[in-house]
Amino acid sequence: MLLTYMKVNPSRTTNPSASTIGLAAGLLAATLASPAALAQQTAPKPTEQKTTEQKATALPVTGGNPIFTHKYTADPSALVKDGTVYIYAGHDEAPAPQERYVMHEWLCFSSQDMVHWTEHPSPLNVKDFAWAKDDAWASQVIERNGKYYWYAAVEHGTIKGKAIGVAVSDSPTGPFKDARGSALITNDMTTEAKISWDDIDPTVYIDGNNQAYLFWGNTICYYAKLKPNMTELDGPIKKVEGLKNFTEAPWIHKHNGWYYLSYAYQFPEKMAYAMSRTLEGPWEYKGILNEIAGNSNTNHQAIIDFKGQSYLIYHNGAIPTAGSSYRRSVCIDYLYYNKDGTMKRVVMTSEGVKPAQQAAPATTPKQKPASAVRRG
Repeated sequence: MLLTYMKVNPSRTTNPSASTIGLAAGLLAATLASPAALAQQTAPKPTEQKTTEQKATALPVTGGNPIFTHKYTADPSALVKDGTVYIYAGHDEAPAPQERYVMHEWLCFSSQDMVHWTEHPSPLNVKDFAWAKDDAWASQVIERNGKYYWYAAVEHGTIKGKAIGVAVSDSPTGPFKDARGSALITNDMTTEAKISWDDIDPTVYIDGNNQAYLFWGNTICYYAKLKPNMTELDGPIKKVEGLKNFTEAPWIHKHNGWYYLSYAYQFPEKMAYAMSRTLEGPWEYKGILNEIAGNSNTNHQAIIDFKGQSYLIYHNGAIPTAGSSYRRSVCIDYLYYNKDGTMKRVVMTSEGVKPAQQAAPATTPKQKPASAVRRG
């Protein structure tokens, strides 16, 4: 979720008038039976509660990217657990033609093959954090000791600026509840960046010594250790050095002994990455991972290995019915590594990926015809 653009377009900041407009939009009912209905999509009623009657729903196969077309989905993160991939995404709900972020809840989808997806009832809403005001922005779920911890960026209700909360559940599909009753990170804890939106886009990784780290940020990339309970910091907040043109959206993953920190680069956002042998650095910038996503000024990624293949999960604004930087959609493409451990630049495609089967890692395919490639 990008906030650097606020410097150019003040209408993206959170203020009473914008909140009033968002509340009015939220009173409209959302009905999304087909992609054509997306242009009429609106926010859920503020008083709407999750009910026990809600059930998981198998979704139709879209045949490529975007992988979900019945709702707008943004800022994806992913978790692999017991042969299943879970994608957690924000829900863009601004009705067309509004050009602003309206996001009140997070969504959860699961798949055993990366193509056939099941949607689960929304496991987490901003209202589940009593101290939060609004803005269900980028997040990540991680498992530890049989529990699932959801780190999410929101607007704080009493402390100016964005904040990071932690929710917990016994299931990857929730429901989740606030694990602390207060924010883990607030804007007054990070004062070097003179903006109110630098505490966003959390990503968490547990290293080989069972030490958990939290990374986050906008314009500055921060990190800190977490205590084993996953709900408290274990030491000071530090800055990541060596990231060229860091904007936001850090994501940590590991492959063949290397740690990778990918992130949104410049604005409009490309995706770049750095490598290190340890999570505390030093980090060495390695270059661009993918270009500007189609019809979206933001770029937000998750990188996973699943059944012998590596994947890049990201969003664009490609749905024809009112898709945009404020009505985004999750996509998946293959990711490949060079022999020296660097990552090959990812080509964003309309075709997406094929059903995953347990096999040896795929080799880089031959270049597709230009007509088959979606370029940002």
